[in-house]
Amino acid sequence: MIEIRSLTKTFTGTPAVADVSLDLPAGDSIALWGPNGAGKTTLIRCLLGLLAFKGSISIGGHDVRRDGKAARLLIGYVPQELGFYDELGVAESLGFFGRLKGVSDCSSEEILAHVGLTGHGRKRIRELSGGMKQRLALAIALLGDPPVLVLDEVTASLDALGREEFVALLARLRGSGRTMIFASHRVEEVAALARRVAVLERGRLDRIVTCGEFIAAADRKVVLHLTMPEDTRGRAMTLLRSGGFDPRLNGVGILVPVTPDRKAAPFRLLTEASVRIDDFELVDPTLLHQHTHASRGDHA
Repeated sequence: MIEIRSLTKTFTGTPAVADVSLDLPAGDSIALWGPNGAGKTTLIRCLLGLLAFKGSISIGGHDVRRDGKAARLLIGYVPQELGFYDELGVAESLGFFGRLKGVSDCSSEEILAHVGLTGHGRKRIRELSGGMKQRLALAIALLGDPPVLVLDEVTASLDALGREEFVALLARLRGSGRTMIFASHRVEEVAALARRVAVLERGRLDRIVTCGEFIAAADRKVVLHLTMPEDTRGRAMTLLRSGGFDPRLNGVGILVPVTPDRKAAPFRLLTEASVRIDDFELVDPTLLHQHTHASRGDHA
């Protein structure tokens, strides 16, 4: 369904994606994994025909550069950053994007029901929660029933419950036979949605592994990201260090490297000291190295 050959994209002489080749048969699902700057979003934008590139990309047999309109009609795309007109109604928004896609026979109620938004068609977009807006973005992506879904860090702005519900929705769509390519830095998303994982490093394809191989490797080095009120982070850092951990601040929370058998220990330690944890997730261990390098640069 998707064939990428020797894809290369440079910005001011620096390669953001370098000589990447990738095949996705129909019904396959692959996660793009890597630290910030690895080339995940650039690859997706090339796939969508939004950036000029060297190499070739075809979707359903349509060359993205020579036959871009036909290729894009096969894709449903959900970005990380949503751009809705907040005063527009939910059903109106579906109708507007349907007309842009040339889909004239879509039933807004049917599509909204498909993504868990039954009864919300008359609401203004500004009335929706973040999770509901993300569902609306998915509903728009599904207009015309495209066989390919392309997702770029789509749960980054959602809380834990919103992420869980949205990933479950995507898992059902994957089960319907759609081809899926998505960027993520959350292990649990990869486990729920991917059959294979393409690991990118500095724009290059480092390796492609099965989801099982990826999860087994991730379980050997786990990093917890704990989100909590800013005024409690200093005390939490002190408590975690006294408990034998090596926590790092990352601007919006605390990164805590743990072994698989000690994942619950930081929660017990902080809960017993009445330190409130607002949210948590397992994240890409390379985020820890990014933070370490950034910290060294700040003090240089």
